[in-house]
Amino acid sequence: MGHPTSPADLIIFTRALFRGGAQAPVPGAVALKDDRIMWVGAPDEVPAELQGPDTVEEDWGSALVMPGFHDAHLHFFHSALYLSPLAERFVGDNEADAVARLAPLAARRPEGSWLLAQGWRDYLWNPPAMPTKASLDAAYPDRPVAMYSGDAHTLWLNSCALERLGITEDSTPPAGGSYDKDAEGHLTGIVREAAAMELMPRIVAEFSTDELLDAYRAFEAYLNEHGVTAVCDVSLMAMPGLDFVRDDLFAELERRGELTVRVSMFPTLLADRSRLGELQSAHTGPLLQARGFKQFFDGVSSQHTAWVHDPYTNARFAGDCGRPTVEASVMEELVAPAAAEGHAVRVHAIGDEAIHQCLDIFERHPVAPAPGAEGSAEGRHTIEHLENFQPDDIARLARAGVIASVQPRHITLDPGGPERDLGAERVPYMWPFRTLLDEGAILAFGTDSPVTDIDPMAAVYTAVTRRDADTREPEGGWLPEERITLAEALSAYTAGSAAAAQRAGEVGEIAPGQYADLVVLAPNPFDLPAEDLQQAQVQATYVAGKKVYEA
Repeated sequence: MGHPTSPADLIIFTRALFRGGAQAPVPGAVALKDDRIMWVGAPDEVPAELQGPDTVEEDWGSALVMPGFHDAHLHFFHSALYLSPLAERFVGDNEADAVARLAPLAARRPEGSWLLAQGWRDYLWNPPAMPTKASLDAAYPDRPVAMYSGDAHTLWLNSCALERLGITEDSTPPAGGSYDKDAEGHLTGIVREAAAMELMPRIVAEFSTDELLDAYRAFEAYLNEHGVTAVCDVSLMAMPGLDFVRDDLFAELERRGELTVRVSMFPTLLADRSRLGELQSAHTGPLLQARGFKQFFDGVSSQHTAWVHDPYTNARFAGDCGRPTVEASVMEELVAPAAAEGHAVRVHAIGDEAIHQCLDIFERHPVAPAPGAEGSAEGRHTIEHLENFQPDDIARLARAGVIASVQPRHITLDPGGPERDLGAERVPYMWPFRTLLDEGAILAFGTDSPVTDIDPMAAVYTAVTRRDADTREPEGGWLPEERITLAEALSAYTAGSAAAAQRAGEVGEIAPGQYADLVVLAPNPFDLPAEDLQQAQVQATYVAGKKVYEA
């Protein structure tokens, strides 16, 4: 286990050490020095030279000590914003209820400022109907309102917002986006995909740096409270300059010694790839780095914007197969030079045709070894979300070494939605975690926050049971044959996410030389029935060897 020559700063003892992989927890001790793990072994085999006069020892008894949770896919800016006093977050029971829930925000924000909320899902409402600007206009005729959908692909605006943003019935939306109109050709207030992405920076521009830093601090604390030690902050936008990867805010927190999460940034992949180089040159510390690119190939199934091979079962028009955000040839023109330069690319692909075409591109353009990167972990491309597969593409993804970055709680976001939109024949190939692992694929777990909550144990519960973490539905699990084990789920949330972050070997396991990012859970989830996994609560979180949270 190595030959340490100096005392540790901290030695952690436990009767349940989960180092990663498929093995069960065993009694263990972990010695930390500065920001690294320096030794791991049996509790009765701790070398004497590790135990100096200033060495602190902590014994967590029967609690589980494991690598820190690593969220492989979230949007930090929006997650922090919608959990802060600057905005609201809710689904609502229906359109009228969603409008009513804006009242507390309207009361606390300055007069005339934007009212910004996130979370509405029309398909979960009673009745399930797309909202319009009329209801917002009635409540807020003189104040701009922007309601971002729960899946972060659609904006619901009032007339005041449309006017402030300069959108008229003659406006042309950007490629890959739309301004919805009614039968008479009037704007409904619904703005989709790229058009929504384009507007968001203008909407949030009124918030000051100090307000946003406060939001970032609060979100960091929320992450640490849930045992999250590292995140991949991935671009939310497919357009130049609109990726919302705010390295300036992270850098300010780092400068102040207030960065308590390890951040890997993935800006938008454009023909001009200079932003990644600029980020990599500017941020070289172990807590804040840029690790690759992100792009979008399609939208979401619930809005029929995910790109599928065969038409949607509930097609809205002949040949309703969704659409790519960019043509496959354009995506390949973006990916090829980036991969040749040694940069991993992460592509949002939800529909089976988007996944299929993405694999075509990744097979032709694997990540080349970066110059001077001998001995480093192999770079891998990643596909994000992967909701429904063409059957042969499951094994193909594994053979290509492409990482499947998935968000378990997406499985139960829309009960009955897969059957409604895609039909019984395609349902068996949706979120096939068990099959992916059996074929040899790497799973990386995350939350897509703010689309789903940051709590890792809720996502682990869903992966292990195929049931919703809140409602516990459906009984027996949805596609229960695709359940995975607790050890597999925890590995996807640690080592798998590290691979997606291009940080394998640095984080994700408890091993000498890796960064000292750990979490303590009690009761030990390995001692709990699957139905009770969420009883395991975070007792302590360590990032870079420092305790950043304790219950």
